[in-house]
Amino acid sequence: MIRNVEVEDAAQIAEIYNYYIKNTLVSFEESPLHSEEMASRIEEISSSLPWLIYEEQNRIAGYAYASKWKGRCAYRYSVESTAYLQPEAGGKGLGSKLYKALLDELKDGGYHTVIGGISLPNEASIGLHEKFGFKKVAHFSEVGFKFNN
Repeated sequence: MIRNVEVEDAAQIAEIYNYYIKNTLVSFEESPLHSEEMASRIEEISSSLPWLIYEEQNRIAGYAYASKWKGRCAYRYSVESTAYLQPEAGGKGLGSKLYKALLDELKDGGYHTVIGGISLPNEASIGLHEKFGFKKVAHFSEVGFKFNN
């Protein structure tokens, strides 16, 4: 089931996100988040943009949200998309369901451009974005440094 995020989801969302912080280069954050920090992010983002949850058997399997691309007024119709799944939830189509729902909400909200930043290598994310018509427009080399990489 896909639903809107609630602040009470913060602990489960932080658990999912912290896996990627601690174990991958998918997120360039380096320190795990406490549920209070995640709750603050949820409140800030979901007050104006969609943040969706994929829930199975009362457990969050993944989430997707949009955030402002830049602060300047002319960017108001552009957003950046983000999606994370429980590691064992990958390859089941959940990311596609979440992304479709997110993109539909953004279109209904009048947003024009959705930007997906992907740290490499990440074939699953590349495939997801290409499935929804995203096109590679830039490649930033050596802009993040984590795990001595």
